[in-house]
Amino acid sequence: MSGAVVAAGAAQLAGLALAPLAAGAVQRLKGRLQGRRGPSPLQPYRELRRLWGKSGVQPESAGPVYRAAPAVVVATLVVAALAVPVAGRAPDWGVGHDLVVVVGLLALGRFAVAAAAWDTGSGFALMGAARDLTFAVSIEGVLLLVALLAALTADGTTDLVAMSQAAAGAEPWREPLHWCAAAAFALAAIAETGRQPVDNPDTHLELTMVHEGPLLEYAGRDLACLQWAAAARLWLMMLLAAGLFLPTGGPFGVRLAVAGATVAALCVAVALTETALAKMRILRVPVFLGGAGALCLVGLSTWLLGAGT
Repeated sequence: MSGAVVAAGAAQLAGLALAPLAAGAVQRLKGRLQGRRGPSPLQPYRELRRLWGKSGVQPESAGPVYRAAPAVVVATLVVAALAVPVAGRAPDWGVGHDLVVVVGLLALGRFAVAAAAWDTGSGFALMGAARDLTFAVSIEGVLLLVALLAALTADGTTDLVAMSQAAAGAEPWREPLHWCAAAAFALAAIAETGRQPVDNPDTHLELTMVHEGPLLEYAGRDLACLQWAAAARLWLMMLLAAGLFLPTGGPFGVRLAVAGATVAALCVAVALTETALAKMRILRVPVFLGGAGALCLVGLSTWLLGAGT
């Protein structure tokens, strides 16, 4: 195993610990942009430590599905993080590096949270879970279309290492397909991570919650696990964006530095987006995701027309 692969594996493990820092940085930047001091970037760690020291509270109607959901969500995010390469390199952890598998793991985590909401029977939790699953139909469809478009420029494979290597040069950016896939992925990632304008992660209004709604019945260590998983999901989508759509070649060290800078730039972009845009109406989210799907179809059409000529 080469030194670059070992370093990539260490970066993957470090990413599991750094995920809350990315979420904290977004909150800090949002505060600055809105004329406030904003919380410390380390605030998510303090919140996780506070929750970890508290005992859990379980609803009387909860069953084994409710109790197992946090562990399932954490497991899916850990496996997905180990499957996503860093700067085009990744050790063999025994879980593969397939993009479709990563999308499936994210869907499994979402299903576990939704099933826990049904297990408790809480009205607000069920409302949020129903909305989340409604959006998920479109989100997962768009992510699979993005995987298809990215695979076309990587000789038809959905292996993330090969896809990252194929996107490392400037050649893919000459294709409209690559631009369409990048734009569609950005829209789908906003919805997948529950950021504005699709959802407001800072809201405390039960009637408007989507991703936060199913978490209302959790407390203590279970809630800490779910909050870490939300931060890890944001980190994972940023890492995928850097790996699939960033035209950076060269030695591993250079690519690793550029990937880190890209994640930092994406944190700034998320903060700017959430400051500039208000949360949209729920009924407009399908239109938002439909636009992402249309971008994928446009990119696929340009590819087919180019292949035909």
